[in-house]
Amino acid sequence: MQCPTLGGRVFVRHPGNSSRVTEERTGKVFARMLHTLVVGLGRSGEGLHLPSLAKARAQDPALFAPEPVVGFDPFRARVEGALMVHSLEEATRHAPPRDTVVHLCTPPHLRSGPLERLARFGYRMIIVEKPLALDLVGLAAIARLRRRWDLDITVATQWLSSALTRRLHAAHRTDAFGRLRAITVTQNKPRFTRTTRTPGHPTALDVEVPHALAVVVTLAGGADVTSVRLEDMVTDRIRLPGLGRARLDLAHHGGVRTRIETDLTSPVRERRIVLEFDRALVTGHYPCSAADHTSQLVVEAFGRRPTRSVFTDDVLPAFLHDAYARYAWTHRAHGTLPVQVEATRLLAEAKNLCRDGAGNREVDSAVGA
Repeated sequence: MQCPTLGGRVFVRHPGNSSRVTEERTGKVFARMLHTLVVGLGRSGEGLHLPSLAKARAQDPALFAPEPVVGFDPFRARVEGALMVHSLEEATRHAPPRDTVVHLCTPPHLRSGPLERLARFGYRMIIVEKPLALDLVGLAAIARLRRRWDLDITVATQWLSSALTRRLHAAHRTDAFGRLRAITVTQNKPRFTRTTRTPGHPTALDVEVPHALAVVVTLAGGADVTSVRLEDMVTDRIRLPGLGRARLDLAHHGGVRTRIETDLTSPVRERRIVLEFDRALVTGHYPCSAADHTSQLVVEAFGRRPTRSVFTDDVLPAFLHDAYARYAWTHRAHGTLPVQVEATRLLAEAKNLCRDGAGNREVDSAVGA
């Protein structure tokens, strides 16, 4: 039996298993075609997830049910690109829980409540916007919900699906440049307007740093916080505590040292990562915005001429494709949740250190002493 045609491609349902489909041309088999429900249609849900979903659906429609993306946001009646519903109960009639991936794009302080309501309606496959939780209390609440309802959670730290990140991992795995000694990540962008208009991230550590933490944990393993610094966002009209600049230093258990710096008051945008090996410096530049989807990689091996690579790296659609491909199979593959839990723990530890040393907002932990 043929399924609806998407983008000129034909899919065939398997007899006796209507959810299992094969793309006729390539023979690619998926356990099921998945529906989509986006909860929270703010900048993240509408501005990032919906357009990236459209790209992912066009690139590999065998993963996606042909029905429209369903959206739910109590503050939005209409959103282009989504079939809006008035309640989660109504959503279940358009996006069947068993075969639906939910994108939870609510603000970071609203996680466990919506997650529990989704679970009660039967939704189990959930992509959660970063950060997973703002503190250890929130992380524990999500862990309890995950165990109680058997949730399969994926955190939207899309740098893990970046072509640049894959090349960094390849450089590390091959040992071509010797031992990895240090990692430096720089994440700068001006964020004055969004910070003042849409509060939700309590510190500068909660905005860009979760992406970097996920990458450095996959590269160098678990770590401890050795020092952290927070600075205020200051203009001629406002002062927002802890929302300007941040610096986080880590000591990984395998011996690698990491420094992550972010400046939300910077006049320029930059997402740079530098890996320092015994015999080389490897510098990567991630895409800075939705305006351009290109990464760059510079390798400076000692005794050789530097090499530079420039390549397409449309990260969020790639991340969504990877997540849906994993969800499409009955037997779940191992996801990246352990990495996300470690990143959340480090973030919480850093913020706790800042709270304890709030007098000057710069503290060192006993690990770095």
